[in-house]
Parts: sequence; C-alpha cells; structure tokens
Amino acid sequence: MSNHYKELQRECYEANMQLDALKLVVYTFGNVSAVDRDKGVFAIKPSGVPYAELKPEDMVILDFDANIIEGKLRPSSDTKTHAFLYKSWEKVGGISHTHAIYSVAWAQSQLDIPIFGTTHADHLTSDIPCAPPMRDDLIEGNYEYNTGIQILDCFKEKELSYEEVEMVLVGNHGPFTWGKNADKAVYNSKVLETIAEMAYLTRQINPNAPRLKDSLIKKHYERKHGKNAYYGQ
Repeated sequence: MSNHYKELQRECYEANMQLDALKLVVYTFGNVSAVDRDKGVFAIKPSGVPYAELKPEDMVILDFDANIIEGKLRPSSDTKTHAFLYKSWEKVGGISHTHAIYSVAWAQSQLDIPIFGTTHADHLTSDIPCAPPMRDDLIEGNYEYNTGIQILDCFKEKELSYEEVEMVLVGNHGPFTWGKNADKAVYNSKVLETIAEMAYLTRQINPNAPRLKDSLIKKHYERKHGKNAYYGQ
C-alpha cells in the first residue's frame, strides 16, 4: 500500500467493510468511496471482489475525472458516478451506494419516501427524493457518468440542497448517500434503509397514513441539527 494514499485507502476499506457488516449489500454489489480534497483524489472499492477478500491496498485511487492514479484492480463500475458527484458537490467527503432491499424497492417503485415519523425527521425535513428513471439517450451514452447527472437534475428540480439531504433514490436502480466522510455516507445508507423499511410497513398497515405534521418535523430536526440542538453529549 502506497504511503502517499495509505490513510485514504484504509478509510475507504473500513467503510466498505462496515457496509457489508450492516447487511446493506448483496454479494459484491455496493461500494463506498472516500475523498482527499487536498490531493484531488478519491479511493473506491474494486469491482466484483468479495468483501471477505478485500484488503486496504486493494482500494483504487482516482482523480475527479475517474482516471486511475494508483491501483492494480479495476475500480467499481459506479466509479464515474462517484467522480461526477465529487466534482459537482465540493463539500462531499464520502459516497455510498448499496443494493439494500427496502431502499431498492422504493427506487423501483419510482416514489419519494414520505416523511411519516420522527426517525425520518431526526435526519431531514423533506421526503427522501427519488430521481426519475434515466432517459434513453443518457442510458445509451456514458451511463455511470450520466447517473450523476440524473441525481443532480433531481436535486435541481426538487430544489433540494445536497448539504441538507444526504441521500437519494435513483429510479429503478437504488440508493446513493453521502456525507462529510465515508463513515457518514455509510451511516446515511443504514438510516435510509431503516426509514425505507419503516415507510413500507407504515403503508402496509395504513395505506392512507398521513405525513408527519410540520411541528413535529421541526422539533425533531432542530433538536439534533438546529442552533440550539441538545441531542447527544
């Protein structure tokens, strides 16, 4: 493992191991990347390698144009999506993509996940957005790069901030999450999957379940994230 990127590779590796430990991936599906803004590079899991066989030095180092800087293995097939998001959103420090069951089910339904309860409101004040399925011309083009465009277009259309909403469903595909680092991206993946499952069960129990009222959304979000937040130590 190169000393130049050793810590970045280790951060990326540990985040990918956590993704597997949290049962958010199926076989070799899913990936996490971690960025080093000062060096202008990011590390990402190699494509198709079983998690049990991964080592920190296997993490591939690339620039924001998805050019390989260091690594002997082929990077994740989603690498160009990660690169596009890093290049477009300068405050993102880590990105996670999973094939978690409930998150994918909502993506396949092509529906936003409604904000039904306080677990959701603890993390964001809006529905979790679902980007429309990719247009045929984008599918036929640079598919993984265009997935990044698909995500950005969704946020522009819904007038959402990537700093406030750190997760998205890509229609008929699956979830992407991000955060200040790779650990936070994985945290957001688990949160998204949990909220997706809760929302699914809510709809099963009561198809007409109402959205959480605004006063509770405000209270639960601000007690964690507001200027007078008091959750935690």
